[in-house]
Amino acid sequence: MFVPLPHRRKSGPRWVTPLLVATLLAGHLWVSTRPAAEGQALLQSWAALTGGNDLAATWRLLGSDGRWLRLVTTLGLHADWTHLAGNLVFLLIFGLPSERAMGAWRFLLLFVLGGAFANLAVILAAPGPERLVIGASGAVSAVIGAYLALFPGAKLGVVLPLGLFLEFVRAPASLFIGCWVVLQVVFAYIGPAFGEVAWIAHLGGFVFGALFALFARAGIARRHRRERGF
Repeated sequence: MFVPLPHRRKSGPRWVTPLLVATLLAGHLWVSTRPAAEGQALLQSWAALTGGNDLAATWRLLGSDGRWLRLVTTLGLHADWTHLAGNLVFLLIFGLPSERAMGAWRFLLLFVLGGAFANLAVILAAPGPERLVIGASGAVSAVIGAYLALFPGAKLGVVLPLGLFLEFVRAPASLFIGCWVVLQVVFAYIGPAFGEVAWIAHLGGFVFGALFALFARAGIARRHRRERGF
Protein backbone atom coordinates (compact mmCIF):
# COMPACT_ATOMS: atom_id res chain seq x y z
CA MET A 1 0.00 0.00 0.00
CA PHE A 2 1.36 3.42 -0.98
CA VAL A 3 0.60 6.43 1.14
CA PRO A 4 0.94 9.81 -0.61
CA LEU A 5 3.18 12.19 1.26
CA PRO A 6 2.57 15.95 1.25
CA HIS A 7 4.78 17.71 -1.23
CA ARG A 8 6.79 20.45 0.45
CA ARG A 9 7.85 23.16 -1.93
CA LYS A 10 10.63 25.54 -1.12
CA SER A 11 9.70 29.17 -1.26
CA GLY A 12 10.89 30.81 -4.46
CA PRO A 13 13.72 33.32 -4.62
CA ARG A 14 13.08 36.84 -3.40
CA TRP A 15 13.06 38.94 -6.52
CA VAL A 16 10.95 41.99 -5.65
CA THR A 17 13.37 43.44 -3.09
CA PRO A 18 16.43 43.21 -5.41
CA LEU A 19 14.30 44.59 -8.25
CA LEU A 20 13.21 47.55 -6.12
CA VAL A 21 16.80 48.22 -5.07
CA ALA A 22 17.92 48.18 -8.71
CA THR A 23 15.01 50.40 -9.76
CA LEU A 24 15.66 53.01 -7.08
CA LEU A 25 19.37 53.00 -7.88
CA ALA A 26 18.73 53.33 -11.62
CA GLY A 27 16.23 56.15 -11.05
CA HIS A 28 18.68 58.18 -9.02
CA LEU A 29 21.49 57.56 -11.50
CA TRP A 30 19.24 58.67 -14.33
CA VAL A 31 18.28 61.95 -12.67
CA SER A 32 21.62 62.77 -11.03
CA THR A 33 23.61 62.35 -14.26
CA ARG A 34 21.41 64.76 -16.23
CA PRO A 35 22.40 68.43 -16.65
CA ALA A 36 21.15 70.54 -13.75
CA ALA A 37 18.27 72.12 -15.68
CA GLU A 38 17.13 68.79 -17.11
CA GLY A 39 17.36 67.09 -13.72
CA GLN A 40 15.23 69.81 -12.14
CA ALA A 41 12.70 69.45 -14.94
CA LEU A 42 12.48 65.71 -14.27
CA LEU A 43 11.80 66.39 -10.61
CA GLN A 44 9.08 68.86 -11.51
CA SER A 45 7.50 66.31 -13.86
CA TRP A 46 7.61 63.19 -11.68
CA ALA A 47 7.69 64.31 -8.04
CA ALA A 48 4.62 64.70 -5.86
CA LEU A 49 3.65 68.28 -5.08
CA THR A 50 2.06 69.69 -1.97
CA GLY A 51 -0.76 72.19 -2.24
CA GLY A 52 0.00 74.26 0.81
CA ASN A 53 -2.48 74.78 3.63
CA ASP A 54 -5.52 74.81 1.34
CA LEU A 55 -6.93 71.26 1.53
CA ALA A 56 -9.37 71.81 -1.32
CA ALA A 57 -6.56 73.09 -3.54
CA THR A 58 -4.50 70.02 -2.65
CA TRP A 59 -7.23 67.64 -3.79
CA ARG A 60 -7.75 69.61 -6.99
CA LEU A 61 -4.01 69.49 -7.66
CA LEU A 62 -3.93 65.72 -7.20
CA GLY A 63 -6.84 65.22 -9.55
CA SER A 64 -5.52 67.42 -12.34
CA ASP A 65 -3.69 65.83 -15.26
CA GLY A 66 -3.36 62.48 -13.48
CA ARG A 67 -1.04 63.94 -10.88
CA TRP A 68 -2.12 61.31 -8.36
CA LEU A 69 0.27 58.99 -10.24
CA ARG A 70 3.09 61.11 -8.88
CA LEU A 71 2.42 59.59 -5.46
CA VAL A 72 4.07 56.48 -6.95
CA THR A 73 6.55 57.88 -9.49
CA THR A 74 8.17 60.07 -6.85
CA LEU A 75 9.32 56.91 -5.04
CA GLY A 76 12.10 56.59 -7.61
CA LEU A 77 13.50 60.08 -6.95
CA HIS A 78 15.97 60.96 -4.20
CA ALA A 79 17.65 64.15 -3.08
CA ASP A 80 21.19 62.74 -2.93
CA TRP A 81 23.20 59.56 -2.48
CA THR A 82 22.89 59.66 1.31
CA HIS A 83 19.11 59.79 1.04
CA LEU A 84 19.14 56.85 -1.37
CA ALA A 85 21.69 54.76 0.57
CA GLY A 86 19.70 54.96 3.79
CA ASN A 87 16.56 53.74 2.05
CA LEU A 88 18.38 50.89 0.31
CA VAL A 89 19.98 49.62 3.52
CA PHE A 90 16.68 49.53 5.41
CA LEU A 91 14.90 48.02 2.39
CA LEU A 92 17.38 45.14 2.25
CA ILE A 93 17.35 44.51 6.01
CA PHE A 94 13.58 44.44 6.42
CA GLY A 95 12.44 43.76 2.85
CA LEU A 96 13.98 40.33 2.24
CA PRO A 97 12.41 38.59 5.28
CA SER A 98 9.11 40.41 4.76
CA GLU A 99 8.97 39.37 1.11
CA ARG A 100 9.74 35.77 2.05
CA ALA A 101 6.86 35.75 4.51
CA MET A 102 4.33 37.70 2.44
CA GLY A 103 5.11 36.52 -1.06
CA ALA A 104 6.43 38.58 -3.93
CA TRP A 105 3.26 40.19 -5.28
CA ARG A 106 1.78 41.00 -1.88
CA PHE A 107 5.09 42.58 -0.87
CA LEU A 108 5.22 44.64 -4.06
CA LEU A 109 1.68 45.86 -3.37
CA LEU A 110 2.73 46.82 0.16
CA PHE A 111 5.66 48.87 -1.12
CA VAL A 112 3.70 50.74 -3.79
CA LEU A 113 0.52 51.40 -1.77
CA GLY A 114 2.47 52.14 1.40
CA GLY A 115 4.65 54.66 -0.42
CA ALA A 116 1.66 56.32 -2.08
CA PHE A 117 -0.21 56.55 1.23
CA ALA A 118 2.83 58.01 2.99
CA ASN A 119 3.28 60.65 0.30
CA LEU A 120 -0.41 61.49 0.43
CA ALA A 121 -0.13 61.97 4.19
CA VAL A 122 2.71 64.44 3.67
CA ILE A 123 0.82 66.32 0.98
CA LEU A 124 -2.24 66.70 3.19
CA ALA A 125 -0.24 67.67 6.28
CA ALA A 126 2.56 69.76 4.77
CA PRO A 127 2.46 73.40 5.80
CA GLY A 128 3.52 76.31 3.66
CA PRO A 129 3.55 76.84 -0.11
CA GLU A 130 3.83 74.21 -2.83
CA ARG A 131 6.84 71.93 -2.35
CA LEU A 132 8.17 68.77 -3.96
CA VAL A 133 7.92 65.47 -2.08
CA ILE A 134 10.48 62.92 -3.24
CA GLY A 135 11.94 59.61 -2.08
CA ALA A 136 10.95 56.07 -1.13
CA SER A 137 11.28 56.63 2.62
CA GLY A 138 7.53 56.26 3.15
CA ALA A 139 7.47 52.96 1.24
CA VAL A 140 10.48 51.66 3.17
CA SER A 141 8.79 52.70 6.41
CA ALA A 142 5.76 50.64 5.34
CA VAL A 143 8.08 47.66 4.96
CA ILE A 144 9.44 48.27 8.49
CA GLY A 145 5.90 48.42 9.88
CA ALA A 146 4.98 45.17 8.13
CA TYR A 147 8.15 43.50 9.42
CA LEU A 148 7.29 44.37 13.01
CA ALA A 149 3.73 43.06 12.58
CA LEU A 150 4.96 39.83 10.98
CA PHE A 151 7.92 39.19 13.30
CA PRO A 152 7.13 40.84 16.65
CA GLY A 153 9.59 38.59 18.48
CA ALA A 154 12.43 38.81 15.99
CA LYS A 155 15.91 39.93 16.96
CA LEU A 156 18.34 42.08 15.04
CA GLY A 157 22.10 42.06 15.27
CA VAL A 158 24.06 45.26 15.71
CA VAL A 159 27.76 45.97 16.15
CA LEU A 160 28.50 48.27 19.09
CA PRO A 161 31.86 49.93 19.86
CA LEU A 162 32.73 48.91 23.43
CA GLY A 163 36.03 50.47 24.38
CA LEU A 164 38.72 49.24 22.01
CA PHE A 165 36.61 46.38 20.68
CA LEU A 166 33.53 45.91 18.54
CA GLU A 167 30.85 43.73 20.09
CA PHE A 168 28.10 42.00 18.12
CA VAL A 169 24.83 42.23 20.06
CA ARG A 170 21.43 40.73 19.33
CA ALA A 171 18.47 42.72 20.61
CA PRO A 172 14.70 42.61 20.00
CA ALA A 173 13.72 44.18 16.69
CA SER A 174 10.78 45.79 18.48
CA LEU A 175 13.27 47.76 20.61
CA PHE A 176 15.16 49.17 17.62
CA ILE A 177 12.01 49.88 15.63
CA GLY A 178 10.29 51.40 18.67
CA CYS A 179 13.19 53.80 19.17
CA TRP A 180 13.07 54.64 15.47
CA VAL A 181 9.34 55.43 15.66
CA VAL A 182 9.85 57.69 18.68
CA LEU A 183 12.58 59.57 16.83
CA GLN A 184 10.29 60.08 13.84
CA VAL A 185 7.63 61.61 16.10
CA VAL A 186 10.18 63.90 17.78
CA PHE A 187 11.86 64.90 14.54
CA ALA A 188 8.50 65.71 12.96
CA TYR A 189 8.31 68.73 15.28
CA ILE A 190 11.74 69.64 16.62
CA GLY A 191 14.23 67.40 14.84
CA PRO A 192 17.15 68.13 12.52
CA ALA A 193 16.41 69.18 8.95
CA PHE A 194 12.94 70.24 10.05
CA GLY A 195 10.96 71.14 6.98
CA GLU A 196 13.43 69.37 4.66
CA VAL A 197 12.66 65.76 5.68
CA ALA A 198 9.11 64.46 5.42
CA TRP A 199 8.99 62.76 8.81
CA ILE A 200 5.20 62.43 8.47
CA ALA A 201 5.80 60.12 5.49
CA HIS A 202 7.83 57.80 7.71
CA LEU A 203 5.06 57.64 10.32
CA GLY A 204 2.27 57.30 7.77
CA GLY A 205 4.10 54.55 5.90
CA PHE A 206 4.90 52.68 9.12
CA VAL A 207 1.26 52.66 10.27
CA PHE A 208 0.07 51.60 6.82
CA GLY A 209 2.59 48.75 6.66
CA ALA A 210 1.70 47.41 10.10
CA LEU A 211 -2.03 47.45 9.34
CA PHE A 212 -1.48 45.94 5.88
CA ALA A 213 0.44 43.00 7.36
CA LEU A 214 -2.12 42.43 10.11
CA PHE A 215 -5.02 42.36 7.65
CA ALA A 216 -3.03 40.12 5.28
CA ARG A 217 -2.08 37.56 7.93
CA ALA A 218 -4.85 35.14 6.97
CA GLY A 219 -3.79 35.18 3.32
CA ILE A 220 -0.15 34.78 4.31
CA ALA A 221 -1.02 31.76 6.49
CA ARG A 222 -2.92 30.14 3.59
CA ARG A 223 0.07 30.71 1.33
CA HIS A 224 2.40 29.01 3.80
CA ARG A 225 0.05 26.04 4.12
CA ARG A 226 0.01 25.64 0.33
CA GLU A 227 3.81 25.75 0.21
CA ARG A 228 4.02 23.02 2.84
CA GLY A 229 1.53 20.90 0.91
CA PHE A 230 -1.19 20.99 3.57
